[in-house]
Amino acid sequence: MLLVLVFSCQIKTENSIVVNQNITEEPQIEFDIDGEEAPSLDSLKLHINFKPKGNYNSIKNTIARDKAYFKRVFQTNSTKAIDSASHYVYSKLLNDIVPHWYGTEWDFNGHTNTPNDGEIACGYFVSTTLKHLGFNLNRYKMAQQAGLTEARMLQSRDELKIYSGLSFESLKQNINSVYANGIYFVGLDNHVGYVLLKDKELYFLHSSYCDDKVVIELAKTSPCFSSNIYVFAEITTNKNLISSWIVNKRLNVPAN
Repeated sequence: MLLVLVFSCQIKTENSIVVNQNITEEPQIEFDIDGEEAPSLDSLKLHINFKPKGNYNSIKNTIARDKAYFKRVFQTNSTKAIDSASHYVYSKLLNDIVPHWYGTEWDFNGHTNTPNDGEIACGYFVSTTLKHLGFNLNRYKMAQQAGLTEARMLQSRDELKIYSGLSFESLKQNINSVYANGIYFVGLDNHVGYVLLKDKELYFLHSSYCDDKVVIELAKTSPCFSSNIYVFAEITTNKNLISSWIVNKRLNVPAN
């Protein structure tokens, strides 16, 4: 039996990867505390926004208005609405919502509702950003669940992908064999976050107990991504979840 107990983040480790979050033409090389080169991400090459843009409350208000449009389309053409909304949710989460959270301080008990004002634990980073993206959920109840339970709030148990005892390369191969480009929830031994799958590469977006802040980094080199077990739930590629977002269906904690 696979048991996943993920309530919040672990304590800080000493060696951590530093990720360049500046939008630059040329990627900069950062160094860890041992003086070895650590990988850096280039937002231009990845076509990902790392810098916050616009007013955060205005972004949330825009999303709320846009949901009304998708709901109208959904009533006459559900397939078109879900396909369009999937791309919309991907872009808004990755390029509008999350960038405002980069650099927000991590704390085991952090639960701020405002990016870069207070502290945020890993579970609350996920639940809060999803709520601000327009998902109808209780961010406190979601964040306080085990990783498997959080995943089941997003996707049915039989549709989850659970991997155990794999090397990173084997995990990456498995993920690429079953998933397309998109954003996924992942629950680990003692941590949760988002995985961005883009052009066969895995990126980890999370409130890091290794770096003491919200970061995006290569999953392969993230010390926080090391785990005996990985529970994946689809977000942007999940038609049922996107449908729930459109019609504002409540995402509840599973009864069992």
